[in-house]
Amino acid sequence: MKLLSVVVPTTLLVLTSLAPAQIRPVSGKVVIPDSSIEKSGDLGKRAHTNIQLFMPTRPMQNAQPLGPPYSGYAYETPASLGCVYNLVKVVAGCDPNTVTANPTGGAKMIAIVDAYDAPNAASDLSAFSTQFGLPAANFEVVYASGSRPGYDAGWEIEESLDVQWSHAMAPDAQIVLVEAASSSLSDLLAAEDVASKMVNAAGGGEVSNSWGTSEFSGETSYDSNFVKANVVFFASSGDSPGTIWPGTSPNVVSAGGTTVRRNPSTAKFLSEYPWEDAGGGVSSQEARPSYQSGIASIVGNARGVPDLAFDSNPITGVWVYVSDQGGWYIVGGTSVASPSLAGIINSAGSFESSTDAELTTIYGNLGVATDFRDVTAGYCGPYAGYSGVKGWDFCTGVGVDKGKTGK
Repeated sequence: MKLLSVVVPTTLLVLTSLAPAQIRPVSGKVVIPDSSIEKSGDLGKRAHTNIQLFMPTRPMQNAQPLGPPYSGYAYETPASLGCVYNLVKVVAGCDPNTVTANPTGGAKMIAIVDAYDAPNAASDLSAFSTQFGLPAANFEVVYASGSRPGYDAGWEIEESLDVQWSHAMAPDAQIVLVEAASSSLSDLLAAEDVASKMVNAAGGGEVSNSWGTSEFSGETSYDSNFVKANVVFFASSGDSPGTIWPGTSPNVVSAGGTTVRRNPSTAKFLSEYPWEDAGGGVSSQEARPSYQSGIASIVGNARGVPDLAFDSNPITGVWVYVSDQGGWYIVGGTSVASPSLAGIINSAGSFESSTDAELTTIYGNLGVATDFRDVTAGYCGPYAGYSGVKGWDFCTGVGVDKGKTGK
């Protein structure tokens, strides 16, 4: 199967022969799967994933049965990001190798909409949960068309990421993977309708969409697919400068990306910056929604994205398990942000009546330091021209999560 397409040289924090807690930077590669590359003719017709993989130059060493699958690496676990985002009692440094308290809570349902089939989604989610000490998931796979879809390697990694990290942030919520017959917008939106009906019938919750397409004329006619009573919709903002749909829809929480910075010798959390490759900006098609009236001086009359952000840089990526593709991956991209933020909002427990109501709450708490951590340095966007600044910005929106209040 063909998975890897684009390779970007970079550096990687990887285990040495020293004591397990010690790390140092060595060479690695960022790999962009074919499924994340928009092809000629896709615009307005077919969606792509928003994942990037971080591949170490040297093989992983020192496998372990609980916690990070390999010791001595500074890649993110449910416990380490639970610590970074104040979802658990904060331990100094939030070191992935030492923190063990996972996020808790969650209720009702989170539905994941993706294309094609992940044949081992249930068993891989079980293995992920066991590795990190999470409770067993209440999990179900639904075929939106009524028949099992075909297979795509990149989309399988996407699906594994989505179900594993929504469960990591809201371990008590029911997770439903709704598989579309293909990555065409017509099939994905048919799956969206299946997913939102299921969440509504479950009493409320969230629908996460990590896929997208460059903005196109006529996209607003599809925005109604992201409106359903008692359902809050999420979508990735994209993994390249500029904007993608449905991340620009006013009916979704647009999930942007950050870089979680760690000390390269101790793995201790240092700070959080915008991920320079994350999508963000002003929509070319969507009008500014009422919940963004307070930032009209920044966005003008158009929808601005993202709304919130979450760790997405592949070189500060998260562990994901895909058994039939070799096991453990380090995954980044704003595909990490959408299901993770859906899980956080779910575990916060407000269960708003709509996405508009959720975003009205979020924007109403813009600047509240106990609810969100403002990211005020760094850059992103076309020509690297956007900056992380005090208040709302095109790189991280209102900022990053800080606990379960204000959302």
